[in-house]
Amino acid sequence: MRQAREKANLFLIMKNQPIRTSVIGSYPFPSWLHFAGENLNQFGANDISEIKDDATTCAIQDQVNAGLDVITDGEQTRLDFNLSFYGHLKGIAMEPESPRKFGPPAHDQRGKHEIIGELSGANGLGAVEEFKRLKRLTPPGKTLKMSVPGPFTMSGRLIPDDRYPDRFAITEALLPIISKELEDLVSEGCEEICVDEPSMSCYGYKEDSDRFVDIFNRTVNSVHGKTRLCTHLCFGNFKGHAVGFRSYKPLFPSFMNLNVDEMHLEMANREYSELEIISEVAEKMDVAVGIIDVKSYFIEPVELLESKIRDCLKFVDAGKLVLAPDCGLSQTARWAAKLKLQNMCTAAQIVRETL
Repeated sequence: MRQAREKANLFLIMKNQPIRTSVIGSYPFPSWLHFAGENLNQFGANDISEIKDDATTCAIQDQVNAGLDVITDGEQTRLDFNLSFYGHLKGIAMEPESPRKFGPPAHDQRGKHEIIGELSGANGLGAVEEFKRLKRLTPPGKTLKMSVPGPFTMSGRLIPDDRYPDRFAITEALLPIISKELEDLVSEGCEEICVDEPSMSCYGYKEDSDRFVDIFNRTVNSVHGKTRLCTHLCFGNFKGHAVGFRSYKPLFPSFMNLNVDEMHLEMANREYSELEIISEVAEKMDVAVGIIDVKSYFIEPVELLESKIRDCLKFVDAGKLVLAPDCGLSQTARWAAKLKLQNMCTAAQIVRETL
């Protein structure tokens, strides 16, 4: 009964805010954080704690100033949306450097780690500490969201061995570790969690999409109904480059069975191809549409965003529509991210006032 009440309250909040504005999770690092990250040996423990707080405060304030309804910590204490999580795992040998350092930037510059023992994460993956910092530093009255990579996506940077002979075996080993992290976030009071599985959408065209749904639902089973669950489907954004076959068609209708309250689809950098699919999604859950292209330095004018929001409203009611960037903003320069978010929130407010 309590879970049903809590979920009803979450949906009530959503209905009271039509055309909700959100982000996926990551946000650009301040310029000085890049320098600090490359010179951590020059800082003391208290210095590093201060750096973490200051960087997170910058990300929060940029989002608050833009007018976002949902705030994240910008993943300011992670190397990437998922790469830092490997440092919390036992049973792997961290690769010290990129396997390819020269030539065009691409996904193969992120190396893979060797498995040397049983995979475990007894001390968690760090997301709870990040959420505590977010709560402490965010002004009252904002909805707070954490993003956690799912087990299939996490498995992609680990090399199979005799104990875990393929990617799906590694996924199964990671699944309970991710589930425990979600449970700990809920226990800490996290009201919105994005379980980020971009690898599922990147490789869904050639893998069993029903198998992906089963993996995802087992991952979130223990927290389903206890927090607002989101998932982000995209086709890759490492250094501003896609990696997957950029069509949602192979993923549906299977992905309609994902146990989430909100599904996010990147649309802007695909010229709103397959926009009509949001009508189908909205029959079962809220739909977050990526209307900001994080791979482009074209700053979408407010008028353009207004028109795109109205296009979305042809397929979904305002109470079930969420607006967001296509993907995380970590690969976008901060000056551009600020302007893009500000215009997105302004356009959303203009359209809300006409409803």
